Amino acid sequence: MLPFKYLVSVVSLFVCSAIASEVNIINVPQDQHSHFTRDDYLNELLSKALIRADYSAEINLVPVHPHQQRNLMALDGNALDLYWSMSSPERESLAIAIKIPLFKGYIGKRALLTNTKNVDKFKGITSVEQLSMLIAVQGHDWPDMRILVNNGLSVRPLSNLNSMFALTSQGRIDYFPRSFIEVNSELMDLKDKNLAIVPDLYISYPTGLYYFVSKNKPELAQAIEKGLKIMQKNGEFDALFYEYFATELNSLPYTKGKTIELKLDNPYF
Repeated sequence: MLPFKYLVSVVSLFVCSAIASEVNIINVPQDQHSHFTRDDYLNELLSKALIRADYSAEINLVPVHPHQQRNLMALDGNALDLYWSMSSPERESLAIAIKIPLFKGYIGKRALLTNTKNVDKFKGITSVEQLSMLIAVQGHDWPDMRILVNNGLSVRPLSNLNSMFALTSQGRIDYFPRSFIEVNSELMDLKDKNLAIVPDLYISYPTGLYYFVSKNKPELAQAIEKGLKIMQKNGEFDALFYEYFATELNSLPYTKGKTIELKLDNPYF
């Protein structure tokens, strides 16, 4: 996989050689959190999709606020042209949603992060009703929040990601659902020996994480969708995804034939 800075150079070289004389500046978010594999993947996927669509572009990274809804609302102005987010009806009303799941549905498969001393609390849980006796934490503005509550789970809403991890580490929250493609990277970054993934138990719900494009840039949305579909057809999409996440997925503590998947409904997808 290529470092994103190198990829920006690749896109710039493409721009120089493109027939089109106009260079499109695309303002893309740069989250102010620890750098994770998912960020490199989303940036590289975007860069390659633009190249496949023959869309001449120069990517400009813009520091953004951790508040997801605020970033989507920023697409109405000139601050951002594109943002990636899990889908919800409200978010799809704010911007053009390119409905190609960027994480192939794995964003809706959630490992249960907990304090190591609380792992035994999850033994014997085989139903959503049993899990509802424990307390989860989620972002107050995340679509996941509504999904968990709609399924009868007990959830404490918070606005600060670091606080969510801290409360889970301290055992003040029973568990923090994290997607399959991010949980191991987060644990490596946190280096918190109090945190562990509950083995052989996870929750899942149908959802997708999409690129959202400003309504002022319909031609950009069309180009990204075109490029992604080309990559899906030629196998480049799958190859890039597994290049980034195969190790992450294979290292989860789930035993074949023993792992329990608790399936939740998502009426918002």
